[in-house]
Amino acid sequence: MVSTNTRYITKIGMLSAIAVILMFFEVPLPMMPIFLKLDVSELPAIIGAFVFGPMAGVAIEFIKNLLHATNTQTMGIGEVANFLVGVAFVLPAGYLYQSYHSHKGAVIALVVGTFSMMFLASVLNYFILLPVYQAVLHFPLEQIIHMGTIANPQIVDLKSFIALAIAPFNMIKGIVMSLLTLMIYRKLCGVLCER
Repeated sequence: MVSTNTRYITKIGMLSAIAVILMFFEVPLPMMPIFLKLDVSELPAIIGAFVFGPMAGVAIEFIKNLLHATNTQTMGIGEVANFLVGVAFVLPAGYLYQSYHSHKGAVIALVVGTFSMMFLASVLNYFILLPVYQAVLHFPLEQIIHMGTIANPQIVDLKSFIALAIAPFNMIKGIVMSLLTLMIYRKLCGVLCER
């Protein structure tokens, strides 16, 4: 007989594998710089956080980015960024849902997770991630801002880039993840929650 621990690890591994696959399917958004592309790879992590607890969501985010780093084009910086921003979504949402295990609790958890992701992505990009891209990849900040200006002429400096690209992109991503989660969570829970 398969132990509960083995089943748990298997399900986390399965959700992580799905997340890695989903990470390869990216869609550009209008009015956003071309390098900001939407993928739904946070979906398995938030499902995992709701079913197994917030640390399961963090584990799925970690495994997903670790595996994706083998195919990195950013020397791992993009994967670190994706991990931190993903955790900003799944960790608070997972904790809240564990405390308020209902449809209303899920909605509140997803709203809080979305705002947490938007806020942390903005702060991290402003103070850490974009400067690291500039230093490690020798990608001038002016060029990043220029790519933002091409997509949205109101982007003229780093602050407007954060306010008009990073923040709304992560808000849109959070809304998409939240709607998909609310649509499929109950159906998947029946399969994932089986003992």
